[in-house]
Amino acid sequence: MAFFRSVSALSRLRSRVGQQSNLANSVRWLQTPSSSNTDLYSELKELVPEYQERVKKLKKDHGSVELGKITVDMVLGGMRGMTALVWLGSAVDPDEGIRFRGMSIPECQKKLPGAFPGGEPLPEAVLWLLLTGKIPSKAQVDSLSQELRSRATIPDYAYKAIDALPVSAHPMTQFTTGVMALQVQSEFQKAYEGGITKARYWEPTYEDTMNLIARLPAIAAYIYRRKYKDGKIIPLDDSLDYGANYAHMLGFDDPEMLEFMRLYISIHSDHEGGNVSSHTAHLVASPLSDPYLAFAAALNGLAGPLHGLANQEVLRWIRSIVAEFGTPNISTEQLADYINKTLSRGQVVPGYGHGVLRQTDPRYTCQREFALKHLPNDPYFQLVSKIKEVVPPILTKLGKVKNPWPNVDAHSGVLLNYYGLTEENYYTVLFGVSRSFGVGPQLIWDRALGMPLERPKSVTLEKLEQLVAKSS
Repeated sequence: MAFFRSVSALSRLRSRVGQQSNLANSVRWLQTPSSSNTDLYSELKELVPEYQERVKKLKKDHGSVELGKITVDMVLGGMRGMTALVWLGSAVDPDEGIRFRGMSIPECQKKLPGAFPGGEPLPEAVLWLLLTGKIPSKAQVDSLSQELRSRATIPDYAYKAIDALPVSAHPMTQFTTGVMALQVQSEFQKAYEGGITKARYWEPTYEDTMNLIARLPAIAAYIYRRKYKDGKIIPLDDSLDYGANYAHMLGFDDPEMLEFMRLYISIHSDHEGGNVSSHTAHLVASPLSDPYLAFAAALNGLAGPLHGLANQEVLRWIRSIVAEFGTPNISTEQLADYINKTLSRGQVVPGYGHGVLRQTDPRYTCQREFALKHLPNDPYFQLVSKIKEVVPPILTKLGKVKNPWPNVDAHSGVLLNYYGLTEENYYTVLFGVSRSFGVGPQLIWDRALGMPLERPKSVTLEKLEQLVAKSS
């Protein structure tokens, strides 16, 4: 069947001796090299039984363990702080920030293969890490890169579906439309209709996920070329990696831009499971909607001003500062006055604050380090640095802000603008392509681990008041 690997590929799978892991050593493979497999599917196939056993043991031996209490603030406050789902790829610590399979961003930059020695992590390396929990070799990353290129063919009807929309449509509207058009080729849908057993749901999910990730850059680049350029498609370059190819198909071939795209995709790939786009994908996939349907829904969540759309708002706000003073070279006093005026109008300072973090976002920090290395004298970068100096004390003084520090969106727009990608309405599409690297692996694991239909309990406002009255 279409969703199965060839017999020759399956024959390479090594038999695995079952081991009963306890909770203390259950993460023993973190930050360890992968095996000699260069095929990601084979690597994953070996891990599935072990993960399944871990979940089975947790449910059997610890199913009644309480993980915390639910408060009224959580129910009325967007479920913040409520432990409610499992997400394998990453976790966000309020003080340390994101860790990908236990690795911080600096550790990823040091240990994951790049396009050249000392380069930024290749997105393919991050994908391997998020899916397997293991550090890939350069040979494994190169093999995965080639596999993704081999899957990247776009059917004509996907382009036609996008073309049916007016060019004026927001890039995210066009992007979601393109993803939905790709759903026609869903391997999971075919397999499910063919009667595949539940134990094998993860296999066609893997195929859909890999195909989706592979095809997103071409779809996203087409939207950019259609809306902002001459509409001509720039074909994929078989010699380039995933991030570099995306930049190339957009129309950018500056080696620094290619390197920044690798960094951008890597750091935007995942941010644990509770954010809107990631949780949406998990939720929509829980009734066995295929990865295309789930990811399209995730993109619609990402398009919200309080989530992925924030990155375009940051650059607009920075440009408004420059327009106000006629130059990006302004004093900290002038900047403080402008920020206070922004806040007095009831507006927020875009790019500052985060639902979980309580320190500067490490994704901001690594972008700042990239800028210091490649564009230290850029006036817009210098303005961003000045904003970081001025904003936190002002927000702290207000006394209402839990996190006055910059997040990932505070920096990315200025870097993209520097390299010529000036159309800020498109920035969320870049975020969307990147987020597939975190959402996709989790969808595969959701099916491999038999995660159920998500169905939390809701209460009416009256019921909530009754519950509060009983407890007081």
